[in-house]
Amino acid sequence: MKQLKSKAMLIPLKSVSVAIILLMTVIMAGSALAEDPKSKDPIILTLHDWTGQYLTTHMMGRVLEEMGYKIKYVQADYIAQFAGLESGDLHIAMEMWETTGKQAMEASLATGKTVDLGETGMKAIEEWWYPAYMKEICPGLPDWKALNDCAKAFSTPETYPKGRYLGGPVTWSGFDDERAESLGLDYEVVHAGTDAALFAELKSAYERKAPWLGWIYTPHWAPIKFKGEWVEFPRYTEECYHDPSWGTNKKQAYDCGKPRGWIKKVGWKDGEKKWPGAYQAVRNFKVDNNTIGNMIGEVDLDGRQVDVVVEEWLKNNKSTWMKWTK
Repeated sequence: MKQLKSKAMLIPLKSVSVAIILLMTVIMAGSALAEDPKSKDPIILTLHDWTGQYLTTHMMGRVLEEMGYKIKYVQADYIAQFAGLESGDLHIAMEMWETTGKQAMEASLATGKTVDLGETGMKAIEEWWYPAYMKEICPGLPDWKALNDCAKAFSTPETYPKGRYLGGPVTWSGFDDERAESLGLDYEVVHAGTDAALFAELKSAYERKAPWLGWIYTPHWAPIKFKGEWVEFPRYTEECYHDPSWGTNKKQAYDCGKPRGWIKKVGWKDGEKKWPGAYQAVRNFKVDNNTIGNMIGEVDLDGRQVDVVVEEWLKNNKSTWMKWTK
């Protein structure tokens, strides 16, 4: 009787080896996204009141979902959220800005209950900003000493003869009221109710070439779309915020500009034991100012939904976010 040979026996050994290698590559590539989290509990990501933070948080959330984690989003106050991060009621905050949140973050890290999850790759500037056309009226700018000479030019009927500075929502901190007082600025600090209201007023003023001075930050679409400058205050130092004897005003602190620097991620420390893979992915998260600034413009100016913009970015940038999962 003739002995039969299976098809498998007819495949050359070299081909078998190649097939095994290819199969293992596929399995290993998939394993980065198909993790088996140690805990099935949802990871709670905090949301704040500006578009860019919604975008970065949902970008990270979607990547974590691709990795097999359950995600829950909770609205939280930018500074007050640390109580929840320390207790474990909240788990990860994707944007703490050195410009406004450094002190609160350092105080929280000192408790040992939260953990620094590294920089996002974005660089923060938050400062008093004016459209370029205002320099024709106030040629001494961007030097902060020119502000009082031009107070009337920056005034509104409600603040005249004082100038008007439109700050961010009070929850953003930033010490603008203290800054105006300590530097002797003849300006009334008015706080916008929301991020959207702040930039809606800027857009309207810019289109009309109306006087405007307000809190502008980057990453954001505004300094990409509109030509303008940040006021140049005395450069920030730690002493400026903590030592009244520092600077031009020997009796009050905050007589300088805001700090500039990193935007970091922070999390509940014990969460790293529950979701080690997720925390590593958050540590790996990196984007740049232009990427987020343009995405913010798509939402704020073009009226697109955050989820739609995020999904489109994920689709077009798989090689970028796949690195976060390793």
